[in-house]
Amino acid sequence: MFVQDGLYRADRQSGRLLVKTSRTGLGARAGHDLVIEATDWVAGVSVNTADPRLTSVSVDVVVDSLRAESGSGGIKPLTDSDRAEIEKNIQTKILHTDRYPTITFRSTRVARDAESLTVDGELTIMDQTHPITVAATIGDEGRVRGRASVVQTQWGVKPYSAFLGALKLADEVAIEFDLELMPA
Repeated sequence: MFVQDGLYRADRQSGRLLVKTSRTGLGARAGHDLVIEATDWVAGVSVNTADPRLTSVSVDVVVDSLRAESGSGGIKPLTDSDRAEIEKNIQTKILHTDRYPTITFRSTRVARDAESLTVDGELTIMDQTHPITVAATIGDEGRVRGRASVVQTQWGVKPYSAFLGALKLADEVAIEFDLELMPA
């Protein structure tokens, strides 16, 4: 699909923004691979087809809005109590939302070929900013889908661990999105 010049936005009403984790360590069998959804976020896109270098993307995520949606694997199913504990750990022990309430992405370059987009940019987590590349596609139905990998420790995030480190989240997590761009 062709996106026309203009300003667009996306948020939870028009799409999903997910963090997908996996587990590692000797006790990995006991844990869950998690799907965490951001429930308060906004993306802004400025499209310039005549000069794609002027196209830009910005995303702001309220970190307190990260919700443990589901978990696969593990010895037992993920319970509501487990979800609440995961969310508390994200807020207080992992991302310290009292000091770092927002995660941001700002594009530095957008490139497009016939079937895909590559968006290079700067991702800021816990006041640490590093480059990241997002791979995306625009479907015939107008949905934008994409993915990026984040190595948590690169941003100063210590992956969650339990049982003296026998169970821990893998350092690399996947950021995935599926959204519809709405005129701003």
